[in-house]
Formats: sequence, C-alpha cells, structure tokens
Amino acid sequence: MHAQPLRIAIFLLTKTAPTMTSSPVRAIVTGHSRGLGAALAELLLERQIDVLGLGRSAHPTLAARKPSSSAAQFQQAALDLADPDALERWLASGALRQFAHGAQCVLLFNNAGTVEPIAPLGAQDAGAIARAITLNVAAPLMLANALASSEASGKAQDCRIVHISSGAARNAYAGWSVYCASKAALDHHARAVAQDARSGVRICSVAPGVVDTAMQATIRSTSAEQFPLRERFEQLKESGQLTSPEQAARQLIDYALGDAFGATPTADVRELAKG
Repeated sequence: MHAQPLRIAIFLLTKTAPTMTSSPVRAIVTGHSRGLGAALAELLLERQIDVLGLGRSAHPTLAARKPSSSAAQFQQAALDLADPDALERWLASGALRQFAHGAQCVLLFNNAGTVEPIAPLGAQDAGAIARAITLNVAAPLMLANALASSEASGKAQDCRIVHISSGAARNAYAGWSVYCASKAALDHHARAVAQDARSGVRICSVAPGVVDTAMQATIRSTSAEQFPLRERFEQLKESGQLTSPEQAARQLIDYALGDAFGATPTADVRELAKG
C-alpha cells in the first residue's frame, strides 16, 4: 500500500497571554472544523497554545487568517478519522512526533464523533455502524496510544488525553445503542489507562453537557420512531438549555490545564462547574 500525501496547512494567529507560561504547551484537536472542536481550537490559540487540527474539513475562519510574526501556530491535516488505514499512515509519517517535539505538555482532545446510526437494533446500516465505531472509538484509542509513546510525544513530560464523552456513555437511550456503546467504550478506556498509572500520562473521559452543535440538529431531525426521545431534545433547544460550544470548550480547556485533571478517569463539566 502506497502512502498517500498528507495535506497540512500552517497558519499563524494573533498573540495573546498564555495560560501556562512555564513551558511550551501544544494541543491536538480532532473534528476541529466546526462545533465544539472549532471552539476548542479557537480558544486554545487565544491562550497562546499551538494547535494541530485533524479532520476531513479545514477550519473555515482560521484557515483564512493572515499570518502574524508573533503568534501561536495553527496547523491542520486533512484526514478522515473514520478511515483507520489513513490514520495509521498519518501516524507512521511522523507528523505527530514533529508537532509535539520540544513541548513540555501536549494535550489531545478526542472530539470528533458521530451520533449516527440512530435506529433500533435490526434497522441500523452495517456500514454506518462500522464508521461510527471507527470514528468514535478506534481513532481516539489509536491517537491516545501514539501520543503516549515516548517517540511520538517528543519526550513531553506531561501528556494529557481528553476523550469527549457524553451522558449517553452513562445512560442508555433507545435508538442510540451504537452511540451509547461507543461513548461508554471511551469511558472504560480511560478507567483502564488510569490503572496503568504511567508516569507523565493523564487521561479523563469528559462529558461536555448538551452542546448546541450540528449533532444536536441531526438528533432533532430524526423521526420519533427511530429516536423516541426526540421531543426532549427539541424542548432543550426551544427553552435555551443547550450549552454553547464556546462555553463548553472553555470549561474543557480549564479542566485539561488544571492540576486536578486526571484525578478521576471520568468527569462531567456540569459537575466540575459546581465544584
């Protein structure tokens, strides 16, 4: 199999005050082109943290910004994370190692995911199941494993892995059997990795709350027959109870950069906010 060329664009953004000043910090964000992933990328850059975005699409505004002589770096790689062969080739290319080189702290936000297929067992498309498990589970685990290796991490002293989980990981919903199972897998992966007690590696699977993204629009457009709880999500939207991507991203970043990150293998930003 011949390696496919990787499309990577580099952009520079306006300099802002860093969150952590004692050492270089860099972050990898999957699904960075929209929704929560886009908000994560934008806010990390505002905090003077270099960002590498991984996803099928380019970030629409960051890609258009003009370079600045003094700024955090933004890179993005066009990569279909639902294609394990493509991800394996990208990992073998050394691009992750090159990005992490010289950093003391490297963050990984495993954000990319899909809620589809939304349907009861027996009515789910086999291809959609395979794609969901690859995107929601295999890709995050492959990236986490690669980052935790001393070679890929660039010998960073602090690697922090953030799985973007969901309340569906901890509660079952009709029509969401694939999504629930995939998010529960991330939670249990974090629990098992925490048992490894590997020095320099912290992990947490964090539920961000109900965030107003394209995924929510997909949920509301599903028939009640396929997803019996659709009306509940319609009411959340109509009553203004959805969290904005920016608010959720800010909470996730604050937690990921804090001393308490990884103290428990699973968390919920709504509970963190109460603390």
